[in-house]
Formats: sequence, C-alpha cells, structure tokens
Amino acid sequence: MSTAMATAMTRDTKIPKRWLIVLGTVIMQMGLGTIYTWSLFNAHLVTKFGWELSSVSIIFSITSFALAFATLFAGKLQDRFGLRRLTAVAGIMLGLGLILSSQASSLPMFYLLAGVVVGFADGTAYITSLSNLIKWFPKHKGLISGVSVGAYGTGSLIFKYINGGLIESVGVSSTFLYWGMIVMVMIVIGSLLVREAPIPAAQVTSAVAASGVPTVQKDYTVKEMLRTKEAYLLFVIFFTACMSGLYLIGIVKDIGVKLAGLDVQTAANAVAMIAIFNTAGRLILGALSDKMSRLKLVGASLAVTAIAMLTLSFATLSYGLFFACVAAIAFCFGGNITVFPAIVSDYFGLKNHNKNYGIVYQGFGIGALSGSFIAAFLGGFKPTFIVIGCLCLLACLIAVSLKAPMHKQKEEKGVSLKPYGQTA
Repeated sequence: MSTAMATAMTRDTKIPKRWLIVLGTVIMQMGLGTIYTWSLFNAHLVTKFGWELSSVSIIFSITSFALAFATLFAGKLQDRFGLRRLTAVAGIMLGLGLILSSQASSLPMFYLLAGVVVGFADGTAYITSLSNLIKWFPKHKGLISGVSVGAYGTGSLIFKYINGGLIESVGVSSTFLYWGMIVMVMIVIGSLLVREAPIPAAQVTSAVAASGVPTVQKDYTVKEMLRTKEAYLLFVIFFTACMSGLYLIGIVKDIGVKLAGLDVQTAANAVAMIAIFNTAGRLILGALSDKMSRLKLVGASLAVTAIAMLTLSFATLSYGLFFACVAAIAFCFGGNITVFPAIVSDYFGLKNHNKNYGIVYQGFGIGALSGSFIAAFLGGFKPTFIVIGCLCLLACLIAVSLKAPMHKQKEEKGVSLKPYGQTA
C-alpha cells in the first residue's frame, strides 16, 4: 500500500469521528443551555415559598457568575483529568445540583445548589467542549463555534417548553428533579462521544486569513496573553457585548409592558423571540466570521446594538419597533458571543485556548451583573439603555481599530519563527 493511499485512508477514517465529536458536543451544549430557562421558575418559587421576587431572581445571577468563574479553572482541570472525564463529572454535578434543588426549601440552599454548583458545572463543561471542538476545525472556527454555541441556545428554547410543561403538571420542585435527570444523561452521553483534539500545525506567514487576522505565530500562555494590551481591550469589547444582551434578556417582558404599552401576554412573546434571534445570530454571524474580519463584524453588530438601545431610550415605541429592537439586540448578542472564541484563538493561538478564553470570558459574568447595577444606580430602563448604547459605540470603535499582537512582532536576525503549534 502506497504512503499516499494510507494517508488518504487515515484521513477518510478520521472524518466520521470528527462529526461524531460534533454530535457529542451539540448534545452536551444543548443540555448545558437549559439553565437559560430559569425565568420560568421565579414566579412559581415566589408563590410556593413566599419569598421576594428580587431575592429569587438573584439565583440566576449567581449561576451566571459561577459559570464565568468556572472558566478560569476549567483548562487546568482538563489538563489533569482529560476532557471526557471532566465533562462527564461536570454533567453529573450539574444534574445533582438540580436534583437536590428539588428538595431545597431555603434561599441559601438554592443559592448554593442552583446557583454555585449548577453554574460552576455548566461553565466547566461549556468552555472545555467548545474550545475542543474549535481545535478540531481550525479552518472553520467561526462556523463550528456557531454550531456549538447555537446548540446551547437551542437547548434553552426546547426546554422552555419542556420545563414549562413539567412545572404545570408536576409542580416547580419536582421539575428540578426531572430536569436534573434529563440534563445529566444528555451531558454524560455527549461526553462519551467527544475526543480531545490534537493541536494543528499552521503555516507561519504574513498572509491575512479570511477572518482578517494574520496567521498566529505563537501560542500564548495566559501570562503572555496578559502582558498584551489586546487582551484587555478584547475583554472590554466582550464585556460590553455581554452586558447589552444579558440585561435585555432579564427585563424584556417588563420593557414591553412599561415602555411599549403592550399587554403581559404579548410582551411575553419577546422571550421566545429573543431565543430564536439569539440562536440565528450564533449560526449566521458564526459562519460569516470565517469569510471576513471577525472584529469588524463584531464592531458592526455593536453599532447595531447601540442604535437599538438608543431607540429604546428616545423613540416612542410601537409594537413593531419594540420587537425590531429586541430582535436586533438578541441577534447581535448571540453572534458576538459566538465569534469571540474564534477571535481569541486568532490572536493568541489554539494550544491554550480554553485557558485564555476563560480569562476573556469573565466579561460574561461581570456583564451579567453590571447591567442590573447600572439600572439600580440610575433608577430606570431608559437611562440604562443610554449608558449601554454609548458603551457599545465605544466598544465598536475599539473593535474596528484593534490589531492582533503579531502586528508588533518582528523576526529577530538569525532566529526563525517556528510554525504555530510547534516548539522552538
């Protein structure tokens, strides 16, 4: 058998395995995304236990913060235990956190179980499985990130109906039990299908890739990344993109009632619209980012978000204008959080991607809290929209002007740069 034929056969046998890994990741991400159905539980917990709505709604803020915080440690845990074992354990933890929540009867227990435990487990499996899938498809990072993160959004959309039906049929506490069992099975099955990706070797050239970023010449460690100003500017952009979307998700129903004059049932339709356009943005902008400059694409979406935010602040909102603004913000938010993993790999390499992206991803956790803090400080929706809109314009300017760190790198005399993914 010739070497060429053997190589071709090896390549052909690897193709189905890659798509099996996609399937496993999609199953996991759908299970992980179910945490975004939390708003369904707030009113029912208030009714059952007599707590204040503001105290109950904090649970999801804790979940979001714990999710982002977990990404700081997920890379090191993967290095120690391996991807399959880590994601399986995370799935079991997440499931147990929800199952035990079915027996909880105090706010501190919900904060611990549904907040800290569920959030930490979710973030651990989310970032490691996402980063791993991107490594399997280095030439289509935007598209494959869209598939993975899109599955996360699809899980929230599907389980909106599953959890909603369970709450009506078996009650809010028992729903935690069944929800936990289902997602535990989904994530563990998904973990059995994934395999850790090898680090692909890329050619070191000065050519600009389709994404608009020159080929990375080195894999940055976390410490090396933190020495660059680009890491902090990317954090600012990501934080702003996350804050705009997460703040809207949390209060969209109230905006429709108070600012657009809609009835409660009509305004509630905005929740489903956010899920649909959020998922569409992840798939469409993710695929588009492989064909153009990713940061310029993020810059354009931030400009659209700013316009929508300022429209919500200053315009007289009709039914159509309200839903148009909501759809635009949700679409751009979904696209931005999809494109960003690929941006981080463009700038700092794939080898340490889960650790480096874990640092930038803290913008998600901080962004989840910041919108509410700004609103509490300013005392209303409209001034908060103005602040977020102005921040989006600033982040847009940063995005369209930011250059990758390698623009500053020069090959030293007598020292040749090694291909990406290889050691010196």
